[in-house]
Amino acid sequence: MKAAVTWDHGMTFEGTADSGFSVTLGSSAAVGGDDDGFRPMELILTGLIGCTAMDVISILRKKRQGVTGFRVTADAQQADGHPYVFTAVHIHYIVEGRDIDPKAVERAIELSETRYCPAQAMLSETVAMELTYEIWESESAAA
Repeated sequence: MKAAVTWDHGMTFEGTADSGFSVTLGSSAAVGGDDDGFRPMELILTGLIGCTAMDVISILRKKRQGVTGFRVTADAQQADGHPYVFTAVHIHYIVEGRDIDPKAVERAIELSETRYCPAQAMLSETVAMELTYEIWESESAAA
């Protein structure tokens, strides 16, 4: 895997990777930026929950769960000083659907955590992670 960032102006960079997509990275005005893009640590956190979200929804679909909506959120605590590393991360899965089996959700989260998500495997070596979930009953048709 390869990635690159190219300086645009001020504290603004354009990030690219093998997929061919790009993302703007920026910083706050407090450190000379224009508030015009993702902060690098936001991308790390978004990558983490994107990784586990893809695993969990894939597993739930294979388990034929009637998922109609799915969202994963994260709340990361950071150190008080430089380099502002993550000190704890709470990942919360919200599964919406009909007759969702809690055991299927728990197993999907466990498999993502212990077997499939490289971002979680890597970050969990240095950051305490709490994983929680909730299930919302829905009347909508399965996706």
